Amino acid sequence: MSTIANTPKPPYYAVIFTSLRTKSDQGYDKMAHKMVELATKQPGFLGMESARDEVGITVSYWSDMESIQRWKADMQHQEAQKLGREKWYASFKTRIARVEKEYGFDHAL
Repeated sequence: MSTIANTPKPPYYAVIFTSLRTKSDQGYDKMAHKMVELATKQPGFLGMESARDEVGITVSYWSDMESIQRWKADMQHQEAQKLGREKWYASFKTRIARVEKEYGFDHAL
């Protein structure tokens, strides 16, 4: 993902998923792509940003807590979560925060 999410005026919610990967890549890229594609179709989804070096950080933005709860409960997402715990992640943490303010800069090149 190489763009900054275009989010609406706050308030909205951010789900911050931080992870350390195992050495297993078996099926990870395919599943990650599928989850991004599926998340973008969920009601209340606003955008996503992701980066990975040693630590991976994905931030997804949502309109409300109910949308986040529906996404967590999605059956395909639950299967990805299960495989993540079993195969792909040495450790991870999910944090949910309410975004109260945002500001930024966009230098058109």
